[in-house]
Amino acid sequence: MTGASGCIGHYILELLLQAEHYELFLLLRNPSKLQLPVQDNPRVHILEGSLSDIDQFADLLLTIDIAVLAAAAWGGNQDVMDINVNRNLKLMSLLDPERCQQIIYFSTASILDQNNQPLPEAGQIGTDYIRSKYECHQQLPKLAVYNKITTVFPTLVFGGDKDKPASFISAGLKDVTKWMSLIRFFKADGEFHFAHAQDIACVVNYFIEHPSTEGYREYVIGNPALTVNEAVRQACDYLGLRVWFQISLSFFLADILIKVFRIEMAPWDYFCLQYRHFVYEGAVNPASFGLEPYCPTMADLLDVHGIAPNQNT
Repeated sequence: MTGASGCIGHYILELLLQAEHYELFLLLRNPSKLQLPVQDNPRVHILEGSLSDIDQFADLLLTIDIAVLAAAAWGGNQDVMDINVNRNLKLMSLLDPERCQQIIYFSTASILDQNNQPLPEAGQIGTDYIRSKYECHQQLPKLAVYNKITTVFPTLVFGGDKDKPASFISAGLKDVTKWMSLIRFFKADGEFHFAHAQDIACVVNYFIEHPSTEGYREYVIGNPALTVNEAVRQACDYLGLRVWFQISLSFFLADILIKVFRIEMAPWDYFCLQYRHFVYEGAVNPASFGLEPYCPTMADLLDVHGIAPNQNT
């Protein structure tokens, strides 16, 4: 497994530790970031290293039955394309196609359009991270283990608790709710899915226990789509805030403000502002497989992040 020290990785590892029939090999660049107590677990082996050094584990990879690839470089350095594309593809090429039963590869829903097809703009003007995920997805069919791969595309990821790191978006959730008394008076056109890392881990664990019988497969992971306005209303209901009226924030107005105040926006950010409806066909969550979701609603999301209801009344 790669990426065990990340937000989603911690939740996946926690579930795998509960299954006593797995022997776990964790590739960790910085083992000190792993917050779960695994040091004395005889079934857990820490491989200190990075995807950049994956060749040194070539012999071990030939013996691996299941690979969960959740590690990624996020941006801000020149290694993003190399790690997210070249090194991940290299790791998968070192697996034995006859021995390996399946590979769970983490991409991102941002590279897909509303029909779950590759979004050209993601590969053309996306951030370094998004362009790298787009390129790796394009290269997967060339691998000898292609028919063993399950690609998962998480949507907006929340998560984190006392023994797990917070996702990037969860880290700012409490600050957003502080502004909800003002946000509630505005409405905007847009849709999105979200998923808590616990639910993503639950789905991934289900895939591990139920390998594909028909070759390559891919799934977007997220709760049913919410409009921005519905998300605001649900959050206000939870916080005890009444919505008396709302002012429409149109893209036309936003475009004028951007030009008048000469706001600099990256091409990808401007595209997202225009695109707005980040929804996907057939997005799955634990309920899709008869399992109990951990965080299916906005109220659940606020609750598990320790945001008290009625705090803004």
